[in-house]
Amino acid sequence: MSANLTVTLTVNGREIARTAGGHLTLLRWLRDVAGVTDPKYGCGEGICGSCTVLVDEVQVSSCLVLAAQVDGATVTTAAGLTGPDGTLNPLQQAFHKHHAAQCGFCTPGMLMAAAAMLADGRTRTRAEIRQGLHGNLCRCTGYGPIVDAIEATQLGARQHGSHGLGTGQPGARQQGAGW
Repeated sequence: MSANLTVTLTVNGREIARTAGGHLTLLRWLRDVAGVTDPKYGCGEGICGSCTVLVDEVQVSSCLVLAAQVDGATVTTAAGLTGPDGTLNPLQQAFHKHHAAQCGFCTPGMLMAAAAMLADGRTRTRAEIRQGLHGNLCRCTGYGPIVDAIEATQLGARQHGSHGLGTGQPGARQQGAGW
């Protein structure tokens, strides 16, 4: 049995400090200890993408990172993309408009992968969007509506001169640098 330790993270703008086993992954810490349930447990091996979050603006599979490794970090989940008043940001609105979520299990991870992709402001082709979603599995939509939503978000961002996230939550398209 591993020793308990206190991990303090800023999750979606709120500082959370909890004491739990040092063996807990970030995903388990978020869900079971801190009560943040939008990242989903899928494969437990970093393959499906349902647990994707941003840690200090870097996209990571939270099932592969120990919570203790990221003590003091800022974590953004799909819930952190909403505005302070709970309104959906442009990416979330596009997912809704384009029916990019069916069962919803992959949606938090897809949103975070898309947010990370859109954060640099670069316009991507449909093929590049599909490549950027590599590692995020969806069994319901066939990816077309998800790609449509991301494409619409980047088009709206170009028209409005923003990066498309709408909440100032930055991201970076990197897999687990340093984790």
